Amino acid sequence: MRGSNNLTIQVRLQQFKMDWPHWPLELCVDALVLNGQPLTLDELVAVAEGGTKVPIAAEALARVGESRAGIERIVAEGATVYGVNTGFGRLADVSVKQAQLAQLQTNLVRSHAGGVGAPLSIAEARGMLLLRANVLAKGYSGVRPAVLELLVAMLNEGVTPVIPEKGSVGASGDLAPLAHLALVVMGEGEAFFAGERMAGAEAQKRAGLKALVLLGKEGISLLNGTQAMTAVGGLAVARARRVAELADVAGAMSLEALMGTPAAFDERIQLARPHAGQIAVAGHLRSLLAESEIRESHREHDTRVQDAYCLRCMPQVHGAVRGVLEHVTEVLMVEMGSATDNPLVFPVTAVPEANEGAHGGDVISGGNFHGAPLSYIFDYASIAVTDLASMTERRIDRLLNPDINEGLPAFLSPDPGLSSGFMIAQIASAALINECQVLSHPSSVGSIPTSGGKEDHVSMGMTGALKLRQIVEHAERIVGIELMCAAQGLEFRLPLKPGKRLEAAQAAVRNVIPRLEEDRELSREIEKMSASIRRGDFDKWRD
Repeated sequence: MRGSNNLTIQVRLQQFKMDWPHWPLELCVDALVLNGQPLTLDELVAVAEGGTKVPIAAEALARVGESRAGIERIVAEGATVYGVNTGFGRLADVSVKQAQLAQLQTNLVRSHAGGVGAPLSIAEARGMLLLRANVLAKGYSGVRPAVLELLVAMLNEGVTPVIPEKGSVGASGDLAPLAHLALVVMGEGEAFFAGERMAGAEAQKRAGLKALVLLGKEGISLLNGTQAMTAVGGLAVARARRVAELADVAGAMSLEALMGTPAAFDERIQLARPHAGQIAVAGHLRSLLAESEIRESHREHDTRVQDAYCLRCMPQVHGAVRGVLEHVTEVLMVEMGSATDNPLVFPVTAVPEANEGAHGGDVISGGNFHGAPLSYIFDYASIAVTDLASMTERRIDRLLNPDINEGLPAFLSPDPGLSSGFMIAQIASAALINECQVLSHPSSVGSIPTSGGKEDHVSMGMTGALKLRQIVEHAERIVGIELMCAAQGLEFRLPLKPGKRLEAAQAAVRNVIPRLEEDRELSREIEKMSASIRRGDFDKWRD
């Protein structure tokens, strides 16, 4: 039984190692053929940030054409179907004349473009374009192939809708953000193109594209869905995964600077509580600390049996964070390959006769636009990343606090008293942590009924995605501060050197920030470090 148990543990650990990305992301992919398939975070990042081109699979275009034919048949028959020839939300019982169907879709898009606040980043808006196109490519939306082709052309030619980041409650999907995207499809609204912000019609013209008049079902097919929260949250999770791995590096550097013991990372301890993330992090820490002169210098005379939790429990905490992000990634992959609009158009043969509410067995109203699966995981990830950053701040304090920093100078200043060193860096970290703690309150439990009570339970998933993005940004700053402090601390241990890989990590820090010889402004350096983390500069030394 014990041998079988160990085999299961090894299989799970191997799978975890396979699933966990090896940064930097593969952004050199030439093209991502779009077929309505589940997408990976690497693919999302490659298109949204890396400019990967997106051709459409021929079979996807064929499916879209078949789906559109079903809608046109319904319109010709004069049957009443929600989203095709009715009002929307509370107005679903109002029938619309056939001659007004195009105007109905135009009115829908214009009326729902009520987002407010700063625009999403170009990468986030490009992520929305990619994900919305992938939904249409599944062939359940009832749009013409031309709609899908225009979305992809906008993506490939660099026409990026200006999308205000606030105004979505996450059901019926991200209505306001997606309406701003749809405005540009219609030749309205605003877009970024060639580094400028301009009218959507002008951007389409400069890119050599032609806007569309949306026909029956096409407006609602662009508006119903979770693509805003998925794009914003997905890109934030990709950044969080990088930060989680880099936190191991920063923590190992701090352990060395504080003359800590790696005994708690012994593999036997981890196998006695075999969470895959814990095992993986402990293994990562052991590899980082290998060949350490600092460790050998105090191995025989070390009087400490164990270190403080922020050092000793890195496998347990960092590993749990990895586990959370792995689960979140799995949910995102499912969502990125899902049909999330309403109603959905199915081939007649694909719908059991027992389905109620279907017209002719092929159009069914449902609730795939509801963002609950995403809203929950964004709250989950927010809590985990906040805790990761909180533990990081505790290591920063141990490096700076002269009462507990194992003989390092106060605040890592070369001349304590005359100089304050990194004192304010820990204070800044504490301020950022407090904001993360506030932001990690779950938004998913804050449903507020909308649309005259018809949409009486909403997900607030976009709120969750936006606050996760902010938490990850703060975590990048806090991990950057620990790297700065730990690199300074290691220099006070010279001529003893840390593990070989940590020596390389310290050199990577020094490529961005010089040693603190006397007091200087730290604000710009903290932001420079966090920007460097975001770009993936600290991934390059690893291999």
